Amino acid sequence: MKKMNRQHVDSSNIESIGYDPQNQTLEIEFQNGYVYQYFDVPEIVYQNLMAAVSHGKYFSDNVKGFFRYARL
Repeated sequence: MKKMNRQHVDSSNIESIGYDPQNQTLEIEFQNGYVYQYFDVPEIVYQNLMAAVSHGKYFSDNVKGFFRYARL
């Protein structure tokens, strides 16, 4: 799998976020250095995550536990 370009975000929990619309894969790097990919994530979820006032809260409420994932 190719390395995804991620954007730095201002969050106490999340360092950077990337998205591949072709594969609907969301990639999140956490402040602890771990990187996770979430699969079959609709683009609107990524857009809303990037626009959220709190990226961590949006992630917890709308991504974590909702999509298959793998730690890289």
